[in-house]
Amino acid sequence: MKMQSNFLCALTLFLTASFGMLHAQDNNVNTEFGIKGGFNMSNLYQSNADDNNVLYGFNAGVYATLPISDYIAIQPEILFTTKGAKLEYDSALLSGDAKFKLNYIEVPLLVRVNITKNFNIHAGGYASYLVSSKVTGSGDVSFEQDIDRDDLNKFDAGIAAGVGVDFDPISIGVRYNYGLTNVGKERTDAITGTTYTFPDAKNSNLTVYLSYKLN
Repeated sequence: MKMQSNFLCALTLFLTASFGMLHAQDNNVNTEFGIKGGFNMSNLYQSNADDNNVLYGFNAGVYATLPISDYIAIQPEILFTTKGAKLEYDSALLSGDAKFKLNYIEVPLLVRVNITKNFNIHAGGYASYLVSSKVTGSGDVSFEQDIDRDDLNKFDAGIAAGVGVDFDPISIGVRYNYGLTNVGKERTDAITGTTYTFPDAKNSNLTVYLSYKLN
């Protein structure tokens, strides 16, 4: 998505400008265990992600923050998260939309850096396991059909980066996940012998989240 690309550029510039401020702030990282959830804006991309075909969803799970220095911590999470894409159509005969929905158990592993006491940046990677998938339609043509998980890659992986603001015990933040593996599997057409991947696309997901510290 263009919006997501702009977010990553802004985050990169902010990282460069912020590391020189670390020792001048009261920014100690504390051990935390908590719950979190948020709002997803997901898409599928091939070469470049854009603002078209955004599917809205959610994520929810648990997290831990484990300090390794005064201002740096490792933050593992376990989340249930929805991804996919939406296609809208409008012709002289039919109008409506079709939604390609993917549900994952996702495990991000992030490095969190406290720039100030109440502001952090985090980046790392994630791995996901596909638990269910389906396609639905609404409008002039309504349908709902489960997709056999064996027809898709069950594992997804990618990189993640974001920012967070802490209001102990509540935090809010924004994170972008950029998938590196194809959603679809490589197949061979039985008639032509041609090899293809469907869907030949990767996950893209922007999340706005809220977390609550339990300890």
